[in-house]
Amino acid sequence: MRETYSRDRDMWRRILEKFSRFPAQERVVMLLLERGFQVSPHGKVVSGGIEIPHTHIAREVGVDRRVVDAAASTIARDDELRQIFQNLQSILFLKSVAPLLGLGVVIITPTDASKVGIVKDVTGVIAAHGISIRQVVTDDPEFTESPKLTVITECKLPGDAVDELLELESVKEVTVY
Repeated sequence: MRETYSRDRDMWRRILEKFSRFPAQERVVMLLLERGFQVSPHGKVVSGGIEIPHTHIAREVGVDRRVVDAAASTIARDDELRQIFQNLQSILFLKSVAPLLGLGVVIITPTDASKVGIVKDVTGVIAAHGISIRQVVTDDPEFTESPKLTVITECKLPGDAVDELLELESVKEVTVY
C-alpha cells in the first residue's frame, strides 16, 4: 500500500514539474485537477461535452486568458498529461446541498491525512450507529493544504457518534451539520 502511495506522489510531482517554470500555469493546472476539468486533444478545457471558456478559468485563477491557453496547449501536446487530463471527471458532491435534502454532513480533519485506515475507522463508527452513508469524499493531501474527509449520511449524526469519532486516534476535529 505504501509503495502505491509513493508512486502516486511521484506522478503528481511529475505533472506539476512540467509547469514548475510557469507558476501561473501551475495554478491553472491545479484548478483543472481540483475541479476534474478535462483538456480536449485540441487544447480546450471541457467538463464532459461542455466547453469552458478560458477567460472564465483565467478570472477564477487570477491570470490572463493566454496563461490558460498555454497550459491547455501544453497538456494537449504532452502524451502523459493528455492521457491524464482527457480522463478526469467531475463528480456530484452533495456537501452544500445535503442539509437541504435532509441529509447529514460530517467533516473530519485527520491528525495525519496520509495515515492508512482513516476512512475505515470513521465509516465503521457511523455504521455501528446504524446510519447509512450516502457519499464519502476525501481531499488529496498532495493538492490540499488541510485535507478533509467529508461523509454525507442519511441523517445528522447523534452526539454519541460524534464523541466516538473524536476518540479515534486518526481524528483531530469533527464538524457536523
